Amino acid sequence: MVTESITVVSVADVPWADVRAVFGTRGDPARCWCQYFKVDNAEWNEGPSERLESLLCNQVRDQAIPPGVVAYLDDEPVGWCAVEPRPSYPRLLRSKVVTAGSDESIDHDDVWAVSCFVVRVGFRRRGVSAELLRAAVEQAGRLGARVVEGYPVDTAERKVSSADLYHGALSLFERAGFEIVSRPSRGRALVRLAIG
Repeated sequence: MVTESITVVSVADVPWADVRAVFGTRGDPARCWCQYFKVDNAEWNEGPSERLESLLCNQVRDQAIPPGVVAYLDDEPVGWCAVEPRPSYPRLLRSKVVTAGSDESIDHDDVWAVSCFVVRVGFRRRGVSAELLRAAVEQAGRLGARVVEGYPVDTAERKVSSADLYHGALSLFERAGFEIVSRPSRGRALVRLAIG
């Protein structure tokens, strides 16, 4: 029996072609490129997805802090998790899940956020998200995070499509040691893990 091996590395250390393979050419990831929480409504509505891809590519190339991690199953790029200091996500800072849920100051850059997961179709239910979250927390800790927040969906309380699970499932975060801080809206939680 062959055992699959999941490895996760910083997006700063992978070829851009691997990031493109994870985000794909159709569906929500290919339209968003993890920019929804970073750009304002006007920029978001400008499209097209190529422009949003370019924004993420520039962030990977130009920022001192890499904006995420990429998972491989054996040698195949299969997943992504966005993790950065929470002030990197202006739209997230204005969202109800943060404004009503977090007791951390909005502008603290030692509070990091896990804002998005992408796992390619065909590679789900193999533990990729758990490894992405583990590596995201490790990267955040290495780069100065005191705490990491997540904003998952409680699938026990609210049925959602796979597209709506980009926030991650509450059970995933709880298995990783995150604690529920608040429940700012139906079916959503704000969770936190102290790491520093």
